Amino acid sequence: MSLNAHLDELDKKILNALMVNARVPYAELAKKFNVSAGTIHVRVEKMKSTGVILGTKVEVCPKKLGYDVCCFIGINLKSAKDYPSALAQLRALDEVVEAYYTTGNYNIFVKLMTRSIDELQKVLIDKIQQIEEVQSTETLISLQNPISRDVHP
Repeated sequence: MSLNAHLDELDKKILNALMVNARVPYAELAKKFNVSAGTIHVRVEKMKSTGVILGTKVEVCPKKLGYDVCCFIGINLKSAKDYPSALAQLRALDEVVEAYYTTGNYNIFVKLMTRSIDELQKVLIDKIQQIEEVQSTETLISLQNPISRDVHP
């Protein structure tokens, strides 16, 4: 299959409906789109097998779990060859919730969640800046997240 899966209008409608509510019954979608529940099932399975649908997940509110600090850290590595090792060490840190290998000012850009500024400071000093491959970091603290959405088909 090609890198970009071909989705027809029914696939897009199904995908959009599932993105709003991943638990909606196939029978309900079938009625809404005037097709059989079997058709919905086959289409969803096809999107899973082609990697369009990666799975379902529960979305949690970090603040309700006590994570009050969200920040982004730009990381410069000593050398490009250090990427695999640095990434493995970052992956081991529970506070790192996303990581990107980037062009521009940083080699790696990570999103970090901590319970407090004090905890953020400890993570920076005792964990991230202790990674041998890290040359320097720049931290940007998020004040709010006014836009958060998935891409639409």
